[in-house]
Amino acid sequence: MTRPPTAAQRRVIDAADPVTGRVRGTSAQLAALVKRGLAFRHPRPPHDHFLTPAGHRTRESGPEPPAPADGSDGAVFAARVGGETDAPAAAPARLREVHSAWQGLLELRRMTNPDGATDRPCGWERAHLVRAAALALESAGHRPAGPEGPGYRVRATAQPEAVAVHDEDTAALGACAATLERAGWQTGEHTEPRSRARYLLASPRRV
Repeated sequence: MTRPPTAAQRRVIDAADPVTGRVRGTSAQLAALVKRGLAFRHPRPPHDHFLTPAGHRTRESGPEPPAPADGSDGAVFAARVGGETDAPAAAPARLREVHSAWQGLLELRRMTNPDGATDRPCGWERAHLVRAAALALESAGHRPAGPEGPGYRVRATAQPEAVAVHDEDTAALGACAATLERAGWQTGEHTEPRSRARYLLASPRRV
């Protein structure tokens, strides 16, 4: 059975960037995480270290989120998927968080796509379809729906690599499709059989 990471290693893992998984620490700490299979050293300069899938699972398993270095309340960033009852306010701080998360995701694409492409979704996005699509929409300025009322809603589907995007406003739905396509997603418009409402089916583009 694999031994759990030490307290010092755990602090490094917990402080990893929530989007890119980049970790910072001493050379010894990083080498130990690599040896345990919890991190890897990127082959291209500047040779930063990033969490592996096992490292991400360790980070997400708790025991509790790390204290932020910027003095914020420590809430883990999550893109608005629409319909939340406790959604963050659309304040300048939120806009900065969303912008930073999107830039981090582009960097993750550059670092993890084999050809360094930033115009195509990466493995993290394929493993977190709803969050990834929602981040693309929110970062482009689309309005997420509240508990009631207009706005986009991103939802999982039965298809393994597709999400559904709903918006009662057909023009807004078309704008969401354009944004997702620019972000490297394939989209198609469909009609709900019962309600006849239009929605998008979106999946990450591979090439």
